[in-house]
Amino acid sequence: MATREHQFKRKPEWLKIKLNTNENYTDIKKLMRSKELHTVCEEARCPNIHECWGHRRTATFMILGDVCTRACRFCAVKTGLPTETDLEEPKRVADSVRAMNLKHVVITAVARDDLLDGGASIFAATIKEIRKVSPLTTIEVLPSDLGGNEESLKILMDAKPDILNHNIETVRRLSDRVRSKAKYDRSLQFLANAKKFQPQIPTKSSMMIGLGETIDEIIETMDDLRAHDVDILTIGQYLQPTKKHLPVEKYYHPDEFKELKRIAMEKGFKHCESGPLVRSSYHADEQVEAASNSAQKEA
Repeated sequence: MATREHQFKRKPEWLKIKLNTNENYTDIKKLMRSKELHTVCEEARCPNIHECWGHRRTATFMILGDVCTRACRFCAVKTGLPTETDLEEPKRVADSVRAMNLKHVVITAVARDDLLDGGASIFAATIKEIRKVSPLTTIEVLPSDLGGNEESLKILMDAKPDILNHNIETVRRLSDRVRSKAKYDRSLQFLANAKKFQPQIPTKSSMMIGLGETIDEIIETMDDLRAHDVDILTIGQYLQPTKKHLPVEKYYHPDEFKELKRIAMEKGFKHCESGPLVRSSYHADEQVEAASNSAQKEA
């Protein structure tokens, strides 16, 4: 059980962020509401929302509704029984991508274990609709493990996103406690299968630290990801969204994140973002470019 000290642990200075509620931020928020779209930026209470919306003018769309069938102990997204699938959503997302003139877009989703394909067909339809109206936009997808179903993953990979992102989230020892239904080894296999279906498409994963893991366990997770041919890694600080969620066990110093990035690059990742406020889609446009440049050098 979380102690009072854990629940009210004061955030260090380096986690304080400057809000940037400018015209870009306001315009994007209005556009999302007018199209009846959801973003993981809002639903997951991302600390970078003002930077991305206000400065970089980027966003991560969350499709398949805003109610998740899983109840992970780190995540602020609503859980419960989702409503029916909105078949017009892919087109609305694509229209918004075009209206925002995005260079790079991230498409994620709540887990939809109620659907036979886990929502893979809607992911694929969204990719296809974006390609129609904004062919120069690079597309990153961030699905759940789709229940480990290879046929569902193939549906998604056949649509050929530019990056397949699936988050390992935490180290092996903590995985069952932190994640709901998802399994550590199943996530690794999911990432390996993505490469099996489309070897040329970079894969990516993310870890949040501060949940009680050790440095050795973080490094072991890096090794596991590299053993399954993962190209890109992001590492960020876990922040407790509400008192009902897991407490923060440790706030890592920025220098510790720099050292983890150094180790990750030595392990062979083509790109690594590592910092207190880094999230899976943080500076995602730069990550796809870095992976592409690395692939060209190896060719």
